[in-house]
Amino acid sequence: MDADSTDRGTPLYDSAALRALETQAGARLGDGFALMARAGQAAWRELLARWPEVQRIVVVCGPGNNGGDGYELCRYAHQSGRDARVLRIDAHRPRTELAQRACDAYRKAGGRIKAFSDGFGKAELIVDALFGIGLSREPDADAAKVIDAINASGLPVFSLDVPSGLDADRGSAPGRVVRATHTLQFLAPHAGLYTGTAPRCAGTLLVAALEVEDDLAGAPVAALRLDATHLRGWIAPRARDAHKGDSGHVLCIGGDLGKGGAVMLAADAALRCGAGLVGVATQPAHVTAVLARRPEVMAQGIEAGERLGTLVERADVVALGPGLGQDAWGSALYEQALAASKPLVLDADALNLLAQRTRMLPAGTILTPHPGEAARLLGFTVAEVQANRFAAARLLAEMFGCVVVLKGAGTLVAAPEQTPRVIAAGNPGMAVGGMGDLLTGCIAALRAQGFEAFEAACCGALLHAVAGDAAAAQAGERGLLPSDLLDGMRLWANGGPRT
Repeated sequence: MDADSTDRGTPLYDSAALRALETQAGARLGDGFALMARAGQAAWRELLARWPEVQRIVVVCGPGNNGGDGYELCRYAHQSGRDARVLRIDAHRPRTELAQRACDAYRKAGGRIKAFSDGFGKAELIVDALFGIGLSREPDADAAKVIDAINASGLPVFSLDVPSGLDADRGSAPGRVVRATHTLQFLAPHAGLYTGTAPRCAGTLLVAALEVEDDLAGAPVAALRLDATHLRGWIAPRARDAHKGDSGHVLCIGGDLGKGGAVMLAADAALRCGAGLVGVATQPAHVTAVLARRPEVMAQGIEAGERLGTLVERADVVALGPGLGQDAWGSALYEQALAASKPLVLDADALNLLAQRTRMLPAGTILTPHPGEAARLLGFTVAEVQANRFAAARLLAEMFGCVVVLKGAGTLVAAPEQTPRVIAAGNPGMAVGGMGDLLTGCIAALRAQGFEAFEAACCGALLHAVAGDAAAAQAGERGLLPSDLLDGMRLWANGGPRT
């Protein structure tokens, strides 16, 4: 762990900050249209870089400044000799002064504007310039038809700034949304494009700063994005005279009858991520299997009504919940673990028990809910959680005064008085039972090795996701198992591949 590790990450911005940046840059340039011209030119250059052979291009323009960017791009495409044209519906005639100027410039250059009803013809590429960062509502019926047609075309789709229909702050889509092949963000990265629905519909992402980087100074940061590059050097090498006591003692509690595999996976992850000692408190029936799988684990069977006693006292960190169940056995262990006031990582049924009876948690507790568990804790629906993942994670952190790892596409890490982190790693192959148990063990191991709670959650979530990507790269996403990640977790806990 290094002194600056809590500052790691790429800044992400919300729409309010980007609008202010746009206004500031436009004023400095003396004309807001100059920034739109830069956006159109940057988009044209990116199109050429991504699809250099494309000759027939359709640009679907909306009524606002995002449509203006599209007119500018199409003007460059037309002037280059491409078969390029704008498609729009009557309701999407330019409504802003800048969009009207861009439309006029396009027409004066000889550009063609066709009705959307004419269709895409023999187009090879669609440019989506319908709506930009300002849309936070469901597209109307006419716009929805356009979006459906774009998605049904089978053509590559290049979205300008934001896939139309996506909320650029929340990462959700209140209605229809364009499924882009590639999205070019303008000015700076948008917070909502890295979580929730966004990873499914934004395609690959790139940022065109439009030469206004200096104007970003002082702009409020909505979140910090973490990817594999930020993991390097985060976990410091062990001292040459280190002993097992220096790396902490993790106790994993869980594994009711029929669920022993969950607590075994958590223990495996804790060991592979560097905990010096790992214990397991589980049903007596599972002890033989735990020791056969991993003899390095100190496994002890706990009968119904039996107390954890010195097991919890000796631990530095308790990982509570994998396979715990919600019956009398699991509930009793849950109450004992919370009463011990040890640093906690809560997952799975520990979260479900917490949802049944909200209570104060020890300082530094880390919760690791998936959207369903988060919904139960908040009293929301899953759809409400997913509609604004940033708000849900922040509300949970404030409600319990703890660190929250809201799992899912673009996992979020939130805590009171901390800038949220977005984990820009992981893949759909990780959507399988047991992956969360690995994450619990990983975070607990880092916590035991001296990481503060928020940093352990950030680093652990990133390490887990990067290991998942490495495992998927070897044999594909489908059929990926939690145990496939263990070697990668060990590798990244030691600094990652040697280059």
